[in-house]
Amino acid sequence: MDNNQPIAALFDLDGVIVDTESQYTLFWRRQGEAYRPDMPHFEQRIKGMTLTQILEFFADQPGIPERIQEELNQFETRMDYTYIPGATDFIRALRIQNIRTAVVTSSNTKKMENVYRAHPEFTSLFDRIFTAEDFQHSKPDPDCYLLGARVFGTVPERCFVFEDSFNGLLAGRRAGMTVIGLSTTNPEAAIRDLADVVIPDFTGFSVEKMHALIRQ
Repeated sequence: MDNNQPIAALFDLDGVIVDTESQYTLFWRRQGEAYRPDMPHFEQRIKGMTLTQILEFFADQPGIPERIQEELNQFETRMDYTYIPGATDFIRALRIQNIRTAVVTSSNTKKMENVYRAHPEFTSLFDRIFTAEDFQHSKPDPDCYLLGARVFGTVPERCFVFEDSFNGLLAGRRAGMTVIGLSTTNPEAAIRDLADVVIPDFTGFSVEKMHALIRQ
């Protein structure tokens, strides 16, 4: 491995940078109970999927995908986009050390506009922001994270993935990257086997601790 290649930190959005997963869980639980009662725990099954893929579950019900999308659009304008504790300080510390930073999210650009309105400084924290429109396959497929490595001109062994959902953690693993799990959505015990380390948030985590995990 070429140690001169860039190091990249690739962040999921919901449940990793902004504390929104519990809000989405309630929204999609309601949709699942209303329109897909045949799929228990629907809200858990779809985490990490793009909206297009989620709406496919309702495609056999005329008018329902359009209704859900409109409800979601309205819901996201009212959501609270509070940062996960320590996230912005940690990301700024990465940038000071010239580590590449990117958001890799299954959210679409329309949703991201709400994030930018809530946090005008958001785009300044990252070198790139990859959304659902940028890749063909959603998590747990590794495509989105491998795209991040390619764009930054580096290899998976030099990349760190920050994730909270099972699908996202699997995507990072399948990409061959070092995976840092956040126990913001699922308990530590549930995701421990899918991550190199699990943290509750970023307040006790540092760039030095991240470096110590890098694969030689």
